[in-house]
Amino acid sequence: MLTCEWNSQEGWGQPKITPYQPLSLDPCSSALHYATECFEGMKAYRNWSTGEVRIFRPELNAVRLNKSAARVSLPSFDEQEFVKVLQVLVGLEKRWLACKQDLEATSASTQEDEGDFIYIRPFLIGTGNTLGLSKPVEALFVIVTSRMARYNAQPLKLLASSPAEMVRAWPAGFGNSKVGANYGPSIQWQGYAAQQGYDQVLWLFDEDKKFVTEAGGANFFVVWRAGDKLELVTAPMSSGTVLEGITRRSILELARDRMPELTVIEREFGVQEIIEAARESRLLEAFLCGTAYFVAPVKTIGVDGQDISVPLQFGKSGEYAAKIKQWLMEIMYGDCDHEWGIRVY
Repeated sequence: MLTCEWNSQEGWGQPKITPYQPLSLDPCSSALHYATECFEGMKAYRNWSTGEVRIFRPELNAVRLNKSAARVSLPSFDEQEFVKVLQVLVGLEKRWLACKQDLEATSASTQEDEGDFIYIRPFLIGTGNTLGLSKPVEALFVIVTSRMARYNAQPLKLLASSPAEMVRAWPAGFGNSKVGANYGPSIQWQGYAAQQGYDQVLWLFDEDKKFVTEAGGANFFVVWRAGDKLELVTAPMSSGTVLEGITRRSILELARDRMPELTVIEREFGVQEIIEAARESRLLEAFLCGTAYFVAPVKTIGVDGQDISVPLQFGKSGEYAAKIKQWLMEIMYGDCDHEWGIRVY
């Protein structure tokens, strides 16, 4: 793990890499009482054939973490330095990722899943030993990592939330910041969805218009026909109700660059539009994306006691989700040279 301390008098100290271990916090640390904490989720990938390791767009995670930190009055940090220390840490941890060369070099190695990755969790918390609702004067920055096997999400069932009972985020709130307060309160409704046989919640807000925001903690997309156009639609960042996902941004950029047949639209849209598109056979596919789920197709959306069936052209995915997922994997695992994959030496 990597740690770095900050205080208002001296600023940031020297980053340290140590064995993974518990943190020692004062019981009055502001993160424990006033939710002065934020975090990121990111991944590093190793190419099976060449052994090269890449981190996917870490500079964007640095920018987003600084934005989240500002939202809860935590100190900012140098984003370029963040990428540098991250590369050092991943350079040490990459030994946990399998590759063909390593397996051929030693008979003691066991076969690992091709396509495993390192999950990276940076977080920043307010510390100190003073109770009181005020800006933290001490903070701790930490990065921990974990090796994970390659994950391919099966088609998901989503349950639309009831805006009259619970919303995940609201305009001018903090739904566009990656802070714990965005996630802890949502677990209650997620548990309800699981009891009903669904995998995740499709979060709506506004009792009348029932605008679509996110799915669980992931961004949500639909593809449908609108007149003579094919549209890829997702909720806008301007509403403040969705997180500025790194995967979301990458999908939008790839679609605009490589899918001229699609009109890419970021706008508010209601769940009723999805219902109407399905009823009129205009709904082609839906999927969600994020660091955890990556690109996950949706097969069912439950709304007010009725299930909407979402087409899956390839059985387990829609056409556009499958293409986008493949392009992203090629970049992440270094099967093609691309500026989004930052190499670790």
